[in-house]
Amino acid sequence: QVQLVESGGGLVQPGGSLRLSCAASGSIFSINAMGWYRQAPGKQREFVALITSVGLPNYADSVKGRFTISRDNAKNTVYVQMNRLKPEDTAVYYCYYSDSAHYWGQGTQVTVSS
Repeated sequence: QVQLVESGGGLVQPGGSLRLSCAASGSIFSINAMGWYRQAPGKQREFVALITSVGLPNYADSVKGRFTISRDNAKNTVYVQMNRLKPEDTAVYYCYYSDSAHYWGQGTQVTVSS
């Protein structure tokens, strides 16, 4: 079992920044992937970013150049630095963990509005 605890969501103005964190605990495998998905009102959950245990990242086209994913393996924590935020980024952001199974965080709300 793996538990994921997220933090860092909130309300920001367009062009602003937020940093989300997700700490994993439990039976963590040394080889895994962690990342972020999001779900906006009326839309399906979509991929945002993923990073492997060795630090190889992948991004959705919609966030490339604006979001940066990173991780601290000693803390089993993944981060996403979100810059130049747009109203279209408004969504519930879910942390994701995968080894032989997959797990989801509870979600944290990000609202980009003036």
